[in-house]
Amino acid sequence: MKASEVRNLSVAELNTKLDSLKKDLFLLRMQHATNQLDNPQKLAETKRDIARVKTVIREKEEK
Repeated sequence: MKASEVRNLSVAELNTKLDSLKKDLFLLRMQHATNQLDNPQKLAETKRDIARVKTVIREKEEK
């Protein structure tokens, strides 16, 4: 997910996206703990996506 894609979403859509990313991260952590995770890089990508979404939410709330 790119930052330009995130900035085009509304705050409500961003909050929904944030919830789904957090659920994905939880599932990835569970897979990692049970050695079922195929691509460990997916953990880092998901964390970065969460940070991007949180940053854009904060930017939009300040306006």
